[in-house]
Amino acid sequence: MKIIAVIPARGGSKRIPKKNIIDFMGKPILAWTIEAARKSKIFDRIILSTDSEDIASVGREFGIDVPFLRTDKSDDISPVTEATIVAVKQAERFYNEKYDVVVQLMANAPLRNENDIKNHFNFFIDSKSDFQISSFKFGWMNPWWSFKLNQDGTSEWMLKEGINKRSQDLEDLYCPTGVIWIAKVDKLIESNTFYGPGYKFCEIDWKHAVDIDNYEDLEFAKALFMLK
Repeated sequence: MKIIAVIPARGGSKRIPKKNIIDFMGKPILAWTIEAARKSKIFDRIILSTDSEDIASVGREFGIDVPFLRTDKSDDISPVTEATIVAVKQAERFYNEKYDVVVQLMANAPLRNENDIKNHFNFFIDSKSDFQISSFKFGWMNPWWSFKLNQDGTSEWMLKEGINKRSQDLEDLYCPTGVIWIAKVDKLIESNTFYGPGYKFCEIDWKHAVDIDNYEDLEFAKALFMLK
């Protein structure tokens, strides 16, 4: 079985300019994902999928080959899954190899480590599933009590069955996170989504599950890093 890791990292981020190569605790944020992938020692290939030569240079600096830039799906509309599929197809043509499993590792998740990757991969193999999504359990932010505010100032409960229950009487709820997604390559190409038939969730520690999209996420991730 040949396994490829794809690290999607396009250059056109808007909420945090140059997000994938900004400094995070002394290294470009992308470097943390590269190092975790390499330390896991489960991949036959690690591919950085980017349309930016600046990002590609950082990838090379931290030890992975970037023999080509992304040829498609580099806009801010295309789902990242489609960019991952493009990268797998590019790699298969370039290296003249066929891959059985792809692991998508978002570049903006610096707190996920090599043990998380290995644990997710082992869970994927043991579960015999075709698709797997990482997820974390909600803690102090209890979604059972979530509501939305309307323009007129009134509120609307999202999950009415949880309103009058104590927190200890409510079931655990989980949230997907983009840090480690896994699929069989042929099934992913067929479905065009990691949420393909029979997908399963694999839990990750919430402190490792942060993917950084804005400056608030960045400050939160830095605070969590300092707790290590």
